[in-house]
Amino acid sequence: MKAKAVIPAAVLAVAAATTPALASAAPAGAAHHAPKPTVVLVHGAFADASGWSGVIERLRHDGYPVVAPANPLRDLTSDAAYISSILDTIPGPVVLVGHSYGGELITNAAVGHANVKALVYIAAFAPDQGESALELTGRFPGSELGANLSVHNYPVPGGGSAPEGVINQDAFHAVFAADVPARTAADMAASQRPVGLAALSAPSGVPAWKTLPSWFLVAGADQAIPPASEAFMAQRANSRRTITVNGASHAVMVSHPKQTADLIKEAAEATG
Repeated sequence: MKAKAVIPAAVLAVAAATTPALASAAPAGAAHHAPKPTVVLVHGAFADASGWSGVIERLRHDGYPVVAPANPLRDLTSDAAYISSILDTIPGPVVLVGHSYGGELITNAAVGHANVKALVYIAAFAPDQGESALELTGRFPGSELGANLSVHNYPVPGGGSAPEGVINQDAFHAVFAADVPARTAADMAASQRPVGLAALSAPSGVPAWKTLPSWFLVAGADQAIPPASEAFMAQRANSRRTITVNGASHAVMVSHPKQTADLIKEAAEATG
């Protein structure tokens, strides 16, 4: 019969003393990676969430959870409350992004939400308290929106009606999406969602950009919100970084999804 190997008692004692120490030391030395924040993308008037498609693809490729809700586009108070309710469903940190009128919504909806860590404005309104989207549009020359708006009434709950507007389809390419391929712009014009005019004329509330860090993308050839207005709002909000995409239309997230996604990722990394 083969003799069993005998392990000296001293060796067993050393092993017993060192093994727990090695086991406890391993987790301490392991790298810890915090989960990425959820990016919430809020579209504006005359658009829908599909305009974020190229941005969503890039964010998800880099591991960011993304939510792109449908903006009701009815009135500022209820629209902001809806976006606020979306934020309530997200347990972790959020980077909140708004395009156009969506910027006004994130300015209002983020107030009181500790999970919102950064605001990103993409050719968007960043109003101060009491200001409206229409007021900010007209503060500087260059908008072609008013001259190309078609207004009609829609029924409201409880009876009566209220006005809403869409961009005339034959002007949509030039006014909203000049640097987007014509066929894509035509599809966007046909599927645009009208906005209640009350949403654009209502005074904004206490702005979240006064307490949260912000990033701003200025569309250099915007025909809806004048670039000068966007630059003014970015400077007033003390945005951590403002980039200007030269030649970009109001639909800059469609025509320049990489620059848009890169700015959002910068905000996420800076506040992570």
